[in-house]
Amino acid sequence: MAKESLFKGKTEKEFAGISTADYMKLTNARQRRSLKRGLTEQHKKLLAKIKKYNEGSIKKNIKTHCRDMIVVPEMLGTTIFVHTGKDFVPIIMTVEMLGHYLGEFTLTRRKVQHSAPGVGATKSSAATTKK
Repeated sequence: MAKESLFKGKTEKEFAGISTADYMKLTNARQRRSLKRGLTEQHKKLLAKIKKYNEGSIKKNIKTHCRDMIVVPEMLGTTIFVHTGKDFVPIIMTVEMLGHYLGEFTLTRRKVQHSAPGVGATKSSAATTKK
């Protein structure tokens, strides 16, 4: 039996009709303060796109650069492509992501992969080249 996903003891179905004020009571202080201050214009545009996408009037993928957007219940169940600085990474919004920022789910730094040193990089590399 699969474990049911919960956020503060509530399931995804219980978040379907929750108001923003009720959701703010369940979040941590940092997220509650950010939501209380109000959303920026980019955040409002993103929520409007998500609303239109859920209604079916938009067919294209939802892409955003708003990595500082807090995941709210209106986003649940949708796939949002978040920019990493180079490309867009798809993220499926689940209940466990509520209250977190979109940027937490897309890494911007990659592991450094060094290869062999180039010719002339060190004195020892001169011995490896054929004359």
